Amino acid sequence: MPESIMGRQIVCPHCRQDSAVRVQAQSPREFVASLLWRVPFQCQQCDHRFLARRVSLPSSSQLTDRREYMRIPVKLSLSFSGGRVRGEGTVLDMSLGGCIIQSETHVRVDDIFYLEIILAKDEPPVEAAAIVRSVSTRGIAFKFLRRAQEDKRLTAFIQTRSGSTALSPSEIPQSVLSE
Repeated sequence: MPESIMGRQIVCPHCRQDSAVRVQAQSPREFVASLLWRVPFQCQQCDHRFLARRVSLPSSSQLTDRREYMRIPVKLSLSFSGGRVRGEGTVLDMSLGGCIIQSETHVRVDDIFYLEIILAKDEPPVEAAAIVRSVSTRGIAFKFLRRAQEDKRLTAFIQTRSGSTALSPSEIPQSVLSE
């Protein structure tokens, strides 16, 4: 979910959108800054990383949640194929970084698949290459190999469902949705 400090949204200094999320420190600079009450954020729109001042101690949920992208719950049909494996399933949640699906198909971590996700019945499926990151009772976790932001239809779908103020549903050009 986009972060807020004392009730105000964290705005990306690069693209001026309020879709930044707190991320784990990756560089020595970010680690040292986090000790000095400045924490790293990453914009979900333009992928820009920046530091912002922390005004309170992090909650336990902030300490354990290392996600770069906000997940949105969905229920979408998909098919996937890779090598000799073909399968179908249901997407349970999705982000710009990947998705979690339920499927009876047996896959292994690090397998690469070509996904076809059906966003709407009257539209062609969104196509994405993805790698299996984990397999658990919750489902199969895929990480998109190309950033989902490169697919305009998928980005518009996620932004619309997440309630992002970067693009409201009425602001999404019809040409983007029909590509």
